Amino acid sequence: MVEKIKNNRVAVLLLLTGAVYFFLKEIVPLTAPVLVAMLFVTIFGPLLQKMQAKLRLHRQVGAVLLLLLACAFAAALAWVLFSWIVGSLPDWVKGLDSLEAQLSVILHEVCKVVGKALKMDSEYLEQTFFARIQESIDYFQQQMLPGVLSQSLEYVKVLASLGGFLVIFVIATVLLAKDYDDIMNRLLDREECHVYLEIICGVIRYIATFVKAQIIIMSIIGALAACALGVSGIRQGILWGVLAGILDALPFIGTGIVLVPLAIQQLFYGSYVRAAVCIAVYIVCIFIREWLEPKLIGKKIGVSPIAILLSIYAGVQLFGIWGIIQGPLGFIMIYQCFLSLEKRRCGGQEGTMRKDLTKKTE
Repeated sequence: MVEKIKNNRVAVLLLLTGAVYFFLKEIVPLTAPVLVAMLFVTIFGPLLQKMQAKLRLHRQVGAVLLLLLACAFAAALAWVLFSWIVGSLPDWVKGLDSLEAQLSVILHEVCKVVGKALKMDSEYLEQTFFARIQESIDYFQQQMLPGVLSQSLEYVKVLASLGGFLVIFVIATVLLAKDYDDIMNRLLDREECHVYLEIICGVIRYIATFVKAQIIIMSIIGALAACALGVSGIRQGILWGVLAGILDALPFIGTGIVLVPLAIQQLFYGSYVRAAVCIAVYIVCIFIREWLEPKLIGKKIGVSPIAILLSIYAGVQLFGIWGIIQGPLGFIMIYQCFLSLEKRRCGGQEGTMRKDLTKKTE
């Protein structure tokens, strides 16, 4: 029965797909800090060896230094962005002072045009519209805002879980860095572990390719957005473009978190051309990401871009927003497992044929 399943490629693919789905859905959430630590130590293993040889540092110390450097870089980047956003707030507040008057004028003109077209009293339309806006504001203040504030306990839980994740990740990284050579030697000594090592190498190769692709795409989008916004004359347009490039890595939200509010702001200021530039840049950025991401990732790891695109779509359907990462990752795991099993099966068949030929010649 087992041999029949092994020889049936469709059955093997179905079993692999089910196993990978179970792993990503159930196992990964429970062991995420340790898995991330394993990937970290494996990816930066050569660097840790060089640090150990040249600086005469223990691997645990080297791992801690790398983590501290990564945290310092992330903190510096967050501080720069936060300082810049806080520094830009006065300009936004000044713009909001005249926003109400501008909205009143716009709504007055719109109601006049609609009133003439529908042969209705424009003043009545204006009063009705403002009444609906006030009702929406009251509803937000009375219903939605208290609901958001009541979820503060959930926010605390999220922060606590994130803190626990980081603590376990650091401890696991230090422990794995210490015993990394012993673990790898034990795995290499066992033939049945070669398949797992091939899968791990495939996953690491995909992650490295994914990170490189994200850096390339973010750089292109950041440069494009900075040039377009700067040339169009938007205040601090270059900085907004750079921020859009950095935030482009966020799933689904991407550059829209910067460019859409910026376009709305320009509309309120009466700068319709600049607003159109923001929207045009946003559309172009979406196109660039959707076109480049499958191409860069698929080309590097030897998989069709269409397969990567389909895996992203399937991942989103199965895992939600994080399926953008989990979908291609699961596909690479299935692909690598299947290739490894096929190699072993073909190798086994060749070995059997050689034995049969040897017996016949004897």
